[in-house]
Amino acid sequence: MGRFEELNLPNRVGVMGAPVDPWTMDQTVEATDALIKDGRFAHLIGVNADKLLQMRDDAEMDACVRRCEVVNADGASMVMAAKKLGTPLPERVAGIDLMWQLCALAEREGHRVYLLGAKAEVVTKTAGVLAEKYPNMTIAGFRDGYFGNDEFDAVIAEVEATKPGIVFVGITSPKKERLIERFRELGATGAFVGVGGSFDVVSGNIPRAPLWMQRANLEWLFRMMQEPRRLVKRYVVGNTRFYLLLHKEAKKGKTNG
Repeated sequence: MGRFEELNLPNRVGVMGAPVDPWTMDQTVEATDALIKDGRFAHLIGVNADKLLQMRDDAEMDACVRRCEVVNADGASMVMAAKKLGTPLPERVAGIDLMWQLCALAEREGHRVYLLGAKAEVVTKTAGVLAEKYPNMTIAGFRDGYFGNDEFDAVIAEVEATKPGIVFVGITSPKKERLIERFRELGATGAFVGVGGSFDVVSGNIPRAPLWMQRANLEWLFRMMQEPRRLVKRYVVGNTRFYLLLHKEAKKGKTNG
């Protein structure tokens, strides 16, 4: 039995057909540390309303999420839906907050960190911010996320040569998930964490929502205001579809009950 099994964490649950690990932030960090020390590969992914809809529309994405070693509720919508459907989750584990916590873990436990994604100037600045905030953390390397699918293996070889324990991948879906799964196929070990646009926030390129908006579950609105052209469809159309599906699930549950 490895360190991970010894943690005896709560079993995975289903929320609107999506798998979710009902773990707190602290449990997620502890699980990640155990998986790294066990010498395993771990794909950490966050499920929010948008990811849930991607799973419903794309069989490849659905299979990918179900393969992931850690699936967090990265979105207030998932926590709210779980509560409404009678499968409450302990808390939201937002990708950017998890990134900060895993950097603190890396500094504490000596896990080497690699940053992969965003524009060259953004990832370079992110590395600088993290080096200043976590002076005893080893940043094994970093590079931008602008490369094609035909370059995956070359990029993976470049990353693997630095022997990282944690790789933060700041690339958009579904390229991000396909890349991380290619690391799996090629026998990589360590924790691979999809963090979406977190490098833009860490670097200061894009501001994060004020704390009051985060607490009011309005972070999505703030993000949409920052990038309306890219995000209006995702949040307005996507959220509407998500809540209609939730209403249908809740109604079905009452009928079955």
